[in-house]
Amino acid sequence: MPNYSQMLLVRMKFLQLLSRKPGKLGMLFQIPFCQKQFPYLCLATSACLYSKKKKTNGYEQVDQEKYKNLVYSVTSYKTSAQTPETILEEDNLLYRPLDKHRPPVKAETKTPKNWVPLINPNKSIPLLNSESNLPMKISLQKTKMPSVTRILQQTMSPQQTFYLERWKQKMIQELGKDGFAEYTKNLFLQGELFHAALESIFLSEETATKERREDVAISGYLSSVQHVLKDISEVKALESAVQHETLQYLGLVDCVAKYRGQLCVIDWKTSEKPKPSLKNTFDNPLQVAAYIGAINHDANYDFQVSCGLIVVAYKNGSPAHPHFMGPDLCSQYWNKWLLRLEEYVDRD
Repeated sequence: MPNYSQMLLVRMKFLQLLSRKPGKLGMLFQIPFCQKQFPYLCLATSACLYSKKKKTNGYEQVDQEKYKNLVYSVTSYKTSAQTPETILEEDNLLYRPLDKHRPPVKAETKTPKNWVPLINPNKSIPLLNSESNLPMKISLQKTKMPSVTRILQQTMSPQQTFYLERWKQKMIQELGKDGFAEYTKNLFLQGELFHAALESIFLSEETATKERREDVAISGYLSSVQHVLKDISEVKALESAVQHETLQYLGLVDCVAKYRGQLCVIDWKTSEKPKPSLKNTFDNPLQVAAYIGAINHDANYDFQVSCGLIVVAYKNGSPAHPHFMGPDLCSQYWNKWLLRLEEYVDRD
């Protein structure tokens, strides 16, 4: 039990505290009675009453029901388990660690070791004669020369390879292996039918053209390119083989004709997704540049080309996107093609 002096000291402290608040002195007269009956309860009750009056919370006046959902959403939010370190690990796993010795950006600024001009300065162009209006059509011969398509496939960047493989695995997961094989087979067949239909149009084979248009598989593609066909004239080559005699590669050109008055190598592409800009066509500009260079250095062709055109046709019949490549742009892609060709030769 506490002695009398201790209890007196406690009463004096309470007196000092309560005297700071007006109207609280009346509570002092209750202390002697309370002390005799419940000495410890009285002290605890006084302290509790005082603390409630002392510690007032301004947020108690806020309509908590109104903001209940907001408070819950904030207090129940869970942060992501990902950290910069885990994201970096995922990037390294997916895209491979950054190669500090050979940055891909610097590779684009390299100059080809074996540089050959896009335009052949030694090629003589005969005077234009109109004895034959039929476009050239040279068959592709089997040789040891690599094709443009093969070279581009063998020199794809790791990022391009990753995206292509990811798309392939996704399609196999959705369609199955047999379904994916059937899907790619149909795409190839549609491409062949589309090119054959265009060839019929350029050769003015009206009967064949009508038959092609009735084919549901390519009717959308043909509708898609109608506005582009109006700007094409003077077709010089169709589905014709080309060979670069100096650099030793070959390919099969879809079409060589004038587009809005300028002679172009024209590449017809089919797509189910929109490709409104040239960058959406991936390596197609390099392919066109390679064909232009091959034509200019192939003795079978008595003309030279300095421009290109990539036409992306859509299965749903929406207007095709024509991507014109002028002489300067073709020269830029020609240099990039030479780099890819050198990479292929070094690997081989």
